[in-house]
Amino acid sequence: MRGERVRFRRPLRCHARGKGHRTHQDIHRRPDDRTVRGGSALSDLTYADYLRMETLLSLQEPRAPHTAGRAVVLAEQFFIITHQSCELWLKQLAADLDAAVESLVPPCDPHDLELGLEFLLRAADIVRVLQQQVLVLEKLPLRCFAAFRPHLGTASGAQSTQFRRLTALLGNEHDPGSLYEAFTAAADYHGQTVPDVCRRGVESGVLHRVAEALVDLGNGYWHWKVAHLALVSGMVGEQSGTGGSSGVDFLARRTSRPFPELRRSRGKVRPS
Repeated sequence: MRGERVRFRRPLRCHARGKGHRTHQDIHRRPDDRTVRGGSALSDLTYADYLRMETLLSLQEPRAPHTAGRAVVLAEQFFIITHQSCELWLKQLAADLDAAVESLVPPCDPHDLELGLEFLLRAADIVRVLQQQVLVLEKLPLRCFAAFRPHLGTASGAQSTQFRRLTALLGNEHDPGSLYEAFTAAADYHGQTVPDVCRRGVESGVLHRVAEALVDLGNGYWHWKVAHLALVSGMVGEQSGTGGSSGVDFLARRTSRPFPELRRSRGKVRPS
């Protein structure tokens, strides 16, 4: 909030321990990943092993019976793969935004800010990928969706814990979100406010670039949500959601743009 210094405690980072300490990698490394011969480490890790392909490709289990027809079963597999892909991208997106928050939390020098910017730029591209995932779903035949939808039970995208985590990071019209709070704290640490950063533009250096990256991220998020709203509206019409929500109306109420203060501050900028 303006006029108030936001205090953060920088998240603890891991440091190297003594020789007897087992690291996270040591605990989770598969015993057959590496063999040592003649004093050198050789890896017999294959592409399939590295990506756990056998497990990955076994995770798609359509619930529509085979008697529904091949087109319906493949359409449901398409539906599952698209949503599983979205969840994987959400995992990376949340991790990158968490890292951006950590980089922006004071004390933050220009190197920290540049690192945070790097995470934000990648996050904005991931959001664009998520929007494309929604557009791909437009190729789902309506008759096939209607055939397998009853088999979804009460499963609903609204139950995604990763999406709720993303909402907490980005915020909305009523909640600034942890990412924006970190940015305002970074600006304050460097003797500026968000309106100052917007007014000064490139004179604010990396803070200006971070602000523009937040705008890009917020706009991408908005486009993604609007695309999803349009898709659901076309697929289910006025029907209720599978999770018990009001469907399209439920999504419409939650389709908002993050970083409202930043957008208002940019809108007040006038030619010098």
